[in-house]
Amino acid sequence: MKYVIMTHQLGSPAVGSALEASTAAGRSTPWKLGDIVRAVDDDYGVGEFIYLAGCAGTVQGSVVTYDGADMNGLPTWQSMLAPATANMSAPLAFATAPILAGEYGWYQIAGSAVVSTNGTLAAGGPVYLAGGGQVTSTAAAGMEVMNSRAETATGTPMANQAIVKINRPFAQGAIT
Repeated sequence: MKYVIMTHQLGSPAVGSALEASTAAGRSTPWKLGDIVRAVDDDYGVGEFIYLAGCAGTVQGSVVTYDGADMNGLPTWQSMLAPATANMSAPLAFATAPILAGEYGWYQIAGSAVVSTNGTLAAGGPVYLAGGGQVTSTAAAGMEVMNSRAETATGTPMANQAIVKINRPFAQGAIT
């Protein structure tokens, strides 16, 4: 993936610069946590990305949650590998690279995303949380990744990955 930024923000890299997948510890970029940009790739088309703090165990395609708050109620923008927890009702994003604890980088929230699977994602259907930052097409009550649809089966673009169409995905909330 070679996404190129389409969004202009004062003080940020120019429109047309490469969307850097990951930034080393220390946040040496003009981006702020929670910033959202649109970027385009020749193969995957247009997508939206959010700048978050990384977490241990992240690989390209890991599904993460990022809805934590500090003791003052302010957002932390800290990612966490999405567990296989029912009725979580949390925003989700997909890592564009291995963005580890102490690092910062871009997570995809709209477009055709490369995602990590547990080896069992079928093309054309709904997507469910499989735990450990992975997804599956094995149905589980309360664990659907809302606003998503599998475009390919596991194995594309490589082993244990697939392409999923997303539009601001979130973990399913309580079923009433």
